[in-house]
Amino acid sequence: MTQDGLSQDQLKDAVAAAAIDEIKPWLERGTVLGIGTGSTANRFIDRLARLRDDFKGAVASSEASAERLRSHGIEVFELNSVGTVPYYIDGADEVNAHLHMIKGGGAALTREKIVAACAERFICIADASKRVDRLGEFPLPVEVIPMARSYVARELVKLGADPVYRQGVVTDNGNQIIDCYEFMIDDPVAMEARLNAIVGVVTNGLFAARGADVLLLGGEGGVERLIPV
Repeated sequence: MTQDGLSQDQLKDAVAAAAIDEIKPWLERGTVLGIGTGSTANRFIDRLARLRDDFKGAVASSEASAERLRSHGIEVFELNSVGTVPYYIDGADEVNAHLHMIKGGGAALTREKIVAACAERFICIADASKRVDRLGEFPLPVEVIPMARSYVARELVKLGADPVYRQGVVTDNGNQIIDCYEFMIDDPVAMEARLNAIVGVVTNGLFAARGADVLLLGGEGGVERLIPV
């Protein structure tokens, strides 16, 4: 609970509603939206269902989100057939003042990053607990080709991380996740590139080279609309 008695779920509902208000004036019958993955994105999907006749459909960043969209009667398209999307709406595990993020707690980071790269605007929706001054308290996920997992882990140790294999998790791409603990990040843009340069890394959960354009942050006083500083 926050000090004014709002639960984290209520804050997630509030930012999901704010995201609907953000995009609703721009929806057209031919619009295909990019939709993220996770508990906050799920709340957005549930609200989006009420507008399903106002737009064409969505590109999903995970099989779980695609299934939820379809359950609401929203058509799901392959990104290759769409090309670009006007909006990508997704949550974050951490976000800083520059709207750089750590994402991937749900192991959907690669597809999330691909859809975000194809979006004209990225709207991040999060509760105030996700706002940080410095990224890294949340373990940074790295998606790896399975045969490279041990090699990548050794390289991550050289960078100062404490890598832990996320056992039992297979991504929608058939890969594995290493979570980097004790890994505070001073320059997210540079570190994102450095991690992606390790052979065997598919991508990492730093969304800094392509951060969010707008952050809708739910807190005690309501929802703040923030842009990168």
